[in-house]
Amino acid sequence: MTMELANVAAFVAVVDAAGFTAAAGMLHLSQPALSRRIALLERGLGQPLFERGPRGVRLTDAGETFLPHARAALACLRDGAAALDELTRGDTGTLTLAIVGTLASTGVALQLGQFRLAHPRVRVLLRTGSSSDVSNLVRRGEASLGLRYFADGAADLVSRDVYHEPLLIVAPADHPLANLRRVAPERLRDASWVAFPERGGPAPDPFARVLTRTLAAVGLDETTIVHIDSLTAQKRLVEAGFGLALVPRSSVVEELARGSLRALDVRGIKPLVHVTLIHRKTAFLGRAARQLMVALAQVPARPATRRRAPRRASS
Repeated sequence: MTMELANVAAFVAVVDAAGFTAAAGMLHLSQPALSRRIALLERGLGQPLFERGPRGVRLTDAGETFLPHARAALACLRDGAAALDELTRGDTGTLTLAIVGTLASTGVALQLGQFRLAHPRVRVLLRTGSSSDVSNLVRRGEASLGLRYFADGAADLVSRDVYHEPLLIVAPADHPLANLRRVAPERLRDASWVAFPERGGPAPDPFARVLTRTLAAVGLDETTIVHIDSLTAQKRLVEAGFGLALVPRSSVVEELARGSLRALDVRGIKPLVHVTLIHRKTAFLGRAARQLMVALAQVPARPATRRRAPRRASS
């Protein structure tokens, strides 16, 4: 069996770009040249990898089977290049970190800024997505490290909790319960909620399940939940009176400070979200990656500050 890595990379590019035309542009190849690489790879493997149809291309069973191995091979190649780079350059180079977008509002951003100042020769690139996206980017070797919500139990990844952050129930400033010192859970029985969809990809999103589990634990499992895939949109909808939301405390610092959102202290609801650092078990982690791991392990869960307002008695 003959197989060139350039042809393997072409195969993965077609999958990721969902077509030959976009993949050719991504690889700076003509479409005939890209098709030739795929044909050579298929000939070497003795199996067709794609089915061509009027609606584009799709993977054959052979292609589905080969894809994770192709990704692993390319990831190993990147590891080898990083190991050689480490020999000559040390604390320099480019490091890619995959991160759940909502973590940009936390102490992570501050820590990354401090890391850049301490290591000016290391260029940190960020990729964002859901927790599932972060795991996939790390698994494919497209990111050296990842920060996601909760551990990933996959055997090929190493997960390490770096901190826990409280979640807050937030309501619009004029909500009838906003000024109560403490709210009984049953007062929320008729409330609507906005939350992340549980499935934004092939795997359930662990952060999205926190709300349903939290509400079920206090007997509110019949609650209406509207799925919104943007944290910013969730906050704006809550401010506009469309419902309540359960959000990381550090993500609503500004809104609580200016009074556009109020945090409800609901009896029996004190959830935490686990922020986890992941990397591939077999990955080569250079000096810069190891230093960034140390920095991220020191991220503080930044407390929210808000204006104090008179509170009525609990109900």
